Amino acid sequence: MIKIEADSLEEAYAQAAQQLNCSITEIDVEVIQQPGRGLRQKLFKKSAIIVASCKMPQDGQKQTPVVEKKPPETPITVSEVKPTDEGEKDKGFEIAPVKAFKKETAKAKSFIKDKISQISSLNETILPQTFVTDQGEPEAARKRHDYAEHSSVTESFFEDRPSIEEVAVEVGTKINALFERTCFVIDVINVSVYDDSTLLIEFGGDDAALLIGKEGYRYKALSYMLFNWINASYQVQLRLEIAEFLKNQEESVQRYLIGVYENIDRDGKAQTKILDGVLVQIALRELRSRYADKYVAIRSTRDGAKYIIINSYNDH
Repeated sequence: MIKIEADSLEEAYAQAAQQLNCSITEIDVEVIQQPGRGLRQKLFKKSAIIVASCKMPQDGQKQTPVVEKKPPETPITVSEVKPTDEGEKDKGFEIAPVKAFKKETAKAKSFIKDKISQISSLNETILPQTFVTDQGEPEAARKRHDYAEHSSVTESFFEDRPSIEEVAVEVGTKINALFERTCFVIDVINVSVYDDSTLLIEFGGDDAALLIGKEGYRYKALSYMLFNWINASYQVQLRLEIAEFLKNQEESVQRYLIGVYENIDRDGKAQTKILDGVLVQIALRELRSRYADKYVAIRSTRDGAKYIIINSYNDH
């Protein structure tokens, strides 16, 4: 009697016959372990194990060779020894990891079901069906009135705002205190009233031009930061002048717009070239001031560049 372990039952049978030196039909086989199959065999490899012995003649009988016609050999397949009923999987053919996975899945489903029922009961406790009907309309109206009386938003709306002259003084004090800490050599920053809703901030001094930067990139950054501070805190606009940079830009735009004016007067519409940074804002202000009866708006290219279109309100 020998014990054989192989990847499949076919291989195990063939090895047993070879080692016992007899035909496959002359061996007695006891299957100790079935091999894995399908996906399980790929994930968790399981060998076939058999115990085999050669059939022996009965006592007193002499084994004589008998010439017989052998039927055509048919290969023994695993399906002949595997359980055919799906219900037999639970009798030991299912491997331990799969059983554990199913067990944990069942626990997870049960846990989720319990949590859903708890949430449902909690919702019923927090918000009963009579919640809306129990609240009287006069009570709700009173709460809204109390909120309006004590709201900080309402109080801030009716409180007195400082005049633009007072805003200019306060901004001047704060902005000078800020730039005293920088390394730039600049004069005292002048903050004055430009119009009823705009402050004019002027920078001058030896290093003032350094605040402009190449192609005005520092000017644009400083203008953006100051505007966001002043507009958010005091609700006023900003006009920033650094070493006559804004004045020179306005003169340049005015010279360019002469040709645009001619096109508008002749054709009733026109379009500017690409304008960068502060130039587009200056041109927009000038065009809207001159052509108040036309549609004047900024447009952007796919690359984000800005230009202005001018036409009648019916054409845009």
